[in-house]
Amino acid sequence: MAPLFNMFGKNNKESHRGTPVVVKMENPNWSMVELEAPSEEDFILTTSATTTAASENASSRDKARGKNAKQLTWVLLLKAHRAAGCLASLPPALLSLASAVKRRVVSGRTDAESDSDVNGVVGVGGVGREKENQRVKARFYSCIKLFLYLSVILLCFEVAAYYFKGWNFVHFGAPHLHLDQFWAHFGVKGLFGWVYSRWVFIRVEYLAPPLQFLANVCIVLFLIQSLDRLVLCLGCFWIRFKKIKNVAAAEDYGDLDLESGEKKGFFPMVLVQIPMCNEREVYQQSIGAVCNLDWPKSKLLIQVLDDSDDPITQSLINDEVKKWQQEGVNIVYRHRVIREGYKAGNLKSAMSCSYVKDYEFVAIFDADFQPTADFLKRTVPHFKDNDELGLVQARWSFVNKDENLLTRLQNINLAFHFEVEQQVNGIFLNFFGFNGTAGVWRIKALEDAGGWLERTTVEDMDIAVRAHLHGWKFIFLNDVECQCELPESYEAYRKQQHRWHSGPMQLFRLCLPAIIRSKISLSKKFNMIFLFFLLRKLILPFYSFTLFCIILPMTMFVPEAELPAWVVCYIPATMSFLNILPAPKSFPFIVPYLLFENTMSVTKFNAMVSGLFQLGSAYEWVVTKKSGRSSEGDLVSMVEKQPKQHQRVASAPDLAESKEVIQRLEKKKIASSPSSSEKNKKHNRIYMNELALAFLLLTASARSLLSAQGIHFYFLLFQGISFLLVGLDLIGEQVDR
Repeated sequence: MAPLFNMFGKNNKESHRGTPVVVKMENPNWSMVELEAPSEEDFILTTSATTTAASENASSRDKARGKNAKQLTWVLLLKAHRAAGCLASLPPALLSLASAVKRRVVSGRTDAESDSDVNGVVGVGGVGREKENQRVKARFYSCIKLFLYLSVILLCFEVAAYYFKGWNFVHFGAPHLHLDQFWAHFGVKGLFGWVYSRWVFIRVEYLAPPLQFLANVCIVLFLIQSLDRLVLCLGCFWIRFKKIKNVAAAEDYGDLDLESGEKKGFFPMVLVQIPMCNEREVYQQSIGAVCNLDWPKSKLLIQVLDDSDDPITQSLINDEVKKWQQEGVNIVYRHRVIREGYKAGNLKSAMSCSYVKDYEFVAIFDADFQPTADFLKRTVPHFKDNDELGLVQARWSFVNKDENLLTRLQNINLAFHFEVEQQVNGIFLNFFGFNGTAGVWRIKALEDAGGWLERTTVEDMDIAVRAHLHGWKFIFLNDVECQCELPESYEAYRKQQHRWHSGPMQLFRLCLPAIIRSKISLSKKFNMIFLFFLLRKLILPFYSFTLFCIILPMTMFVPEAELPAWVVCYIPATMSFLNILPAPKSFPFIVPYLLFENTMSVTKFNAMVSGLFQLGSAYEWVVTKKSGRSSEGDLVSMVEKQPKQHQRVASAPDLAESKEVIQRLEKKKIASSPSSSEKNKKHNRIYMNELALAFLLLTASARSLLSAQGIHFYFLLFQGISFLLVGLDLIGEQVDR
């Protein structure tokens, strides 16, 4: 019988056809251009009754297998060469990052310095309040440093223990150094062994139980908050599946009524308010957009509520209003002499005007918001034949969401907030927090709720809660958008988030008795107290900071207290995936989003504590910096490039006059003193809280590496790097490096 595998037959000498490998060399890397699949001849094995034919077929299979193995070797070599090229690019990238870090550290400007040179702080407070804020920040920073110093000491202690015992070499597979006799001669090894055994006893008996208990509490809170997030996502899915939508009363907005000579449709008296303070970059675009609203002039009044303390800005805004008045727009300029109560005081002062009683609704737009011309036609009709409706809120859209990594991550957060949280609460509960802008209020609802109050820095949430307690219903329109601008620098975003998370805790303390005494149903009371305030405003920042920034690093040094892998990795990844669903184009940023949200927990936790315990920083109101992406300068350049194409200028009707205003502003800037310009110069800062937490997490990652804990090491490493980048202000707008 012929052998089954003819290893030395003449067929082995034949050339194999159909599996060529075409490789193109591109300096400096090799790249595979085409890899042809085996031809059909490689796989066709003709059947034969003779043993010789079977032997030849087996030999053909062996040859094909050998050739395919060679082809796979080529592929692996090419892939390895590419990987080597990628690795070669890492050192220059690391050197570039180190250089940026060095420049940032040398600049020496930290967040611990006085904020007196920061523009945009409004209201009263004085030097005493600023000193109190600094003391509060110093206490928080001291607590974080305490954990950092403790972790460094414990890491050194563990490294010494591994050195004496040789455990580290067991983990890394290196031979044990024979130094036992040397240390035993001096008695050091025995003394250190006794100290380490005492430390293990203290760790097991006294440190691990309370740490594990706190970890379990945070895990339970984490699961409750995750369940709430899941229910909201299911509600949003149900809304889309059933195509549920808030539909306004049918209105025929025709051109003109032939009998009366007026526009057709539902046109009640509407008051539009634009509160602003030192908004030099964006005042023109907001005023211009509001003045272009498609609404009868006799039914519309625009109030520009300017709280600016800069005379130049006041003059520019006043001039802008006068130009629109000359065009026939019913617009007035108001400037308060006594600027108290921040934005709430500004709105309260405007509502006290005698002519306000003639108007039924009020629309509010912040200085960087640009409503479309049909905004009122798409929102006001919802009030018709719906006497219980107090608020119609539109969604925000962002002109600069792709500007940098920081704005992309903000867009993910706010897309979930609007499309999931506010839409679901609006559909199923008729209640959500007013966003402070891009909304239309029934003036009767404002008056019934007690009007604007200056008792917190979240006057929008305050008025919404009080109106809901009086029985008014809210509607959120996910399909009506109003363009605005996201903070492009981490400093501006950090201050904004501090106000957004300290204010609700202030409000919760003030509103809790009123919520309990109110006549609303028990289910609405539960929703407002537990879900709206406690779970989403207090518990979320508490467990995020405590669990991932304090407990997780400490469990590396007290391994008897454990955090399961699903708490560290799987559940956060799932929640981040749910958060990113409303913004599917941002899916590539899911990992940076997860890390950045944990990084922001330090700011949110500090703000929550400040608001809950009425600390000084809870009363800070800092106007968020704007860059004016769609400001007049951009529109001027756009019109100059395309003179024949009609463009809707969002500010002054006369383009030449607009250019004169810009030139005058530039001259005034040049004429300002050098000391003043240097004082107002923007700087990137070094944030000490984030830096301290970065080193804490990196120290814990080194300890987890000694213990060979896989997923914990990677999480701590990347989270520590995230804190490091944020602490050095290497995310967002980069200025004055």
